[in-house]
Amino acid sequence: MGTRPRFRSEAHDARVTSRVGVWLGVAFGLCFLTGLLSHLLQHPPGWFAWPTRPVYLYGITQGIHVVSGVIAVPLLLAKLWSVYPRLFQRPVVRSAGHALERLSILVLVSAAFFQLVTGLFNVAQNYAFGFFFPQVHYLVAWVAIGSVLVHVAVKLPVVRRTLREPLDSGPPERGLLSRRGFLRVTAVAGGTAAVATAGAPIEALRPVTPLTWATGPGLPVNRTAAAANVRVDDPDWRLAVAVPGGTRTFTRAALAGLPQTTARLPITCVEGWTATATWTGVAVPDLLRAAGVPEGRAVRLVSLERGSLWSVSELSAHAARDRLALLALRLDGADLPPDHGYPCRLIAPNRPGVLQTKWLDRIEVL
Repeated sequence: MGTRPRFRSEAHDARVTSRVGVWLGVAFGLCFLTGLLSHLLQHPPGWFAWPTRPVYLYGITQGIHVVSGVIAVPLLLAKLWSVYPRLFQRPVVRSAGHALERLSILVLVSAAFFQLVTGLFNVAQNYAFGFFFPQVHYLVAWVAIGSVLVHVAVKLPVVRRTLREPLDSGPPERGLLSRRGFLRVTAVAGGTAAVATAGAPIEALRPVTPLTWATGPGLPVNRTAAAANVRVDDPDWRLAVAVPGGTRTFTRAALAGLPQTTARLPITCVEGWTATATWTGVAVPDLLRAAGVPEGRAVRLVSLERGSLWSVSELSAHAARDRLALLALRLDGADLPPDHGYPCRLIAPNRPGVLQTKWLDRIEVL
């Protein structure tokens, strides 16, 4: 028979572990579901449809994704602290079920740390790792959520029992932190992490949140015209609109001569920040009408940038009917700056920022 080390801290109580585990499960669940939604928006299958109203909907879901991931960091550390004495139990494996439990924990902890650490690097726009973040992050998310479900299935009887047990029952609480005290500290740590970073998705909180990653005046820029190797001063630029039977071209002056729509619309980056600006330009339905195409046709938008994963995007028929889907020519009352898509860019409700195609060259009616 093995002996169990004596860990006296009340934080190592199974009742504490179960409660922190529930909080962590909620954070992981929210992070996974909103991340899955963002993936579907960026790579929409044929069956997927997404509303264009309210215009802040994607900003809300992506804000929940990033903030729930940030909250999960202190919760994961607290849960590991509450259970680490069990790593020293002997024998290491007592049964097939125990082996499955330990394996699920190993996969879960590894996947969780990978997701949280690389996610934090992503919001900081630090890509020190040598892989394409969105694809790997998406694949490992399935590993993480699968291991969570296996772990919950294995531990569910214990969790149900310990959640019913009062925290103050049994031996008196001792040590620097009681069971309740440890849970309070964990809750405060998670809440502090949320408040400290909430300014990224919630613009109104940005001036008072110290750890926001969307800072500075004006609209943030993730990719400049120079980085995209785009020439924005070509006097011969024309926007080509490929329609059934031919191609129509529009100079910037011709686009400015069409009916103009002005709207306050947000841009939400997959990194979790949202910024709102006033955009003026031609509504996609008006452009299609000017090109001789009936409303309600899906379109493909092609950028002057070449070789980028995001230089081509599509606007569904539903989204292309929305009069707030704009080919923007002006930003906050002035001509578009080069880094924001001059001479013309897409800005449409409820799209990830990477799909708000800048430096438009061609529109193809599908």
